[in-house]
Amino acid sequence: MNSSTLISEKNGVSLQLVQPKPLPLFIRASELLTREIAAGHWQKGDRLPTEAELAKLLGMAVGTVRKALAELATRGLLERRQGSGTYVRGTSRQRSIYEFFRLERIGGGGLPTARLLDFRQMAHPDDLGAFGPLTGRASTGQSYRLRRLRLLDGKPVALEQIWFDARHKPGLKAADLSEALYLFYKEQLGFWISRVEDQVSVAPAPLWTPKDFSVPPGQACGLIERKAWSGGNRIEEFSRTWFDPQAARYTARWQ
Repeated sequence: MNSSTLISEKNGVSLQLVQPKPLPLFIRASELLTREIAAGHWQKGDRLPTEAELAKLLGMAVGTVRKALAELATRGLLERRQGSGTYVRGTSRQRSIYEFFRLERIGGGGLPTARLLDFRQMAHPDDLGAFGPLTGRASTGQSYRLRRLRLLDGKPVALEQIWFDARHKPGLKAADLSEALYLFYKEQLGFWISRVEDQVSVAPAPLWTPKDFSVPPGQACGLIERKAWSGGNRIEEFSRTWFDPQAARYTARWQ
């Protein structure tokens, strides 16, 4: 079976869910390094391990790591000194793909990935509130809802249930999505999430919890309820994230 597909059973019928395309390896590497620096594993002025050492650490080819380091140098996060190595320069002035992803593994950092569990268009739930207005487009009352298993460094740590407005682009399918949803919003739907509001509490894991998530359905775990806005003060997304506090921490930093 192709690794980009997921076979499930529903009402006795086999369903095939095509997974969104993962990020390119060098982007994954650059985002992982960004999160590790943000978590304080490397400080400003620190020299990073060599390209060969990083490649072994990340399980990637040296060429992939070199491309990732070049990307971070362009963003102003790293400084590459000929004959000396690569050093942490400071906080990047450009947005990170995972800028608003607040979950980190115990000890900080970790590369976020996701496995899509379900994607469909449906009536917008009344309990979520309304999306912001889109000029010239009447509300259809329809949302896209996706459910994902979130992983950090390959280990399941959270479940996500996310809604965004179906007015943006009719007829979306799972294969149209990107693993990095906020990047998908920017590149395919024409908006960028500029701020979020999170409310963190405790709640039972949902009934649709898959077997490979460490918290069984109905057992208490962490819950993050989020509203996300784009420019123009429009609410573009509602989400709920259930996370295992034994595997991940909710972290917010101001620099």
